[in-house]
Amino acid sequence: MENTAKTMNGLYENLGKLFYAVAISDGTVHNNEWEKVKELVKQDWLYLDDFTDRYGTDAANQIEIVFDVLMETTKSSKECFDAFKDFYKLHPHAFSEQIKTLTKKTAKAIASSFSGNNKSELIMLAKIDLLLD
Repeated sequence: MENTAKTMNGLYENLGKLFYAVAISDGTVHNNEWEKVKELVKQDWLYLDDFTDRYGTDAANQIEIVFDVLMETTKSSKECFDAFKDFYKLHPHAFSEQIKTLTKKTAKAIASSFSGNNKSELIMLAKIDLLLD
């Protein structure tokens, strides 16, 4: 099945939720985690495909935008992970092997960006691995 711009925008929005779920899993989003998200979006995600959002900017920017918006809410790690999981189950075709690999790499980098991995982050990383395998 071919991916549409709508599906890919949804993918990036839900990746923002997933990466927020990783960062908030210990109860706090640390500045290092937010900086890591911005760094990896620019370094890895912007060059992945040619999809754009409704404003004509790279759809991968949705990762940062959604993450930033979530920092102003009281959404839990579980709520955000579950939203990502629901999207994944509806649109598995949107997740190429490259996207799965990059998702895991980004999640691990966020988790380890503030004083290594703690138990809640390790559990979240394991859930991501199980879902995407």
